[in-house]
Amino acid sequence: MTSSKPIVVENSWERLRAFTDARIGLGRAGVSLPTRKLLEFQLAHAQAQDAVHCPLEVDTLAREMQETFALKETPLRLHSQAEDRAIYLQRPDFGRRLNDDSRERLHAAAASQSRVALAVVVVDGLSALAVQQNSLPFLKALYQQFEQDAAEWPLAPLTIVEQGRVAIGDEIGALLNAEAVLVMIGERPGLSSPDSLGLYMTWAPEPGLKDDRRNCISNVRPAGLQMDEAARRLFLLLKEARQQKLSGVKLKDRSEDNVLEGDAATTGSTQNFLVDD
Repeated sequence: MTSSKPIVVENSWERLRAFTDARIGLGRAGVSLPTRKLLEFQLAHAQAQDAVHCPLEVDTLAREMQETFALKETPLRLHSQAEDRAIYLQRPDFGRRLNDDSRERLHAAAASQSRVALAVVVVDGLSALAVQQNSLPFLKALYQQFEQDAAEWPLAPLTIVEQGRVAIGDEIGALLNAEAVLVMIGERPGLSSPDSLGLYMTWAPEPGLKDDRRNCISNVRPAGLQMDEAARRLFLLLKEARQQKLSGVKLKDRSEDNVLEGDAATTGSTQNFLVDD
């Protein structure tokens, strides 16, 4: 007596799922997905929606930052011109500028402040979950980079922004008299990454800058780019920006040159082996 065929047909690509969160090798039941895979997809979709709509617990995050970094005062709590989440999603331009109250409080906080090297701006963005979970571990790794460097890195007061977009950091950095601004923001959630943190660095911030003036490092999370590596890459960008007085498309990310340029580490050559005769 022959055995019946299994209801669920496995995909030979399934072994590759050990190396990625992408939905590959899911198998099939007839012409459809197996029920377990369908339920996993629905859960991921719900988690992505929650990441967009759940608010950032600002008080909790500010208290954790103050305790972790022994700050004399809690981080400045700011708000964009988007009054609530519905307006934020409908009017991206409102998320790029501070409201009047936040601008006045920032003016008062920076009145007696001298020029600083960097302003760090934590923004909820499109995933408060990413900011809540990953901003503090990343800042720990970044501050370690500053401590190990011979140069001084005076920092502006930490700020936390609700209903903000990336460009809101330009206004904050300018008001805080900072040479550069780092915006840590929750990225648009994917179906396998509702907790992805994005890092945007801009030299000489001022309102109205275009995206070509920024350098971006994305997918910072435990299942993506690790905190220590993200901090290392950003710190190298900051040092290059400080030296060349620029950022964005004119500033090359050379954090992986030792991988791409063959024996450059030993020969001192910066020629890429891909174009080497």
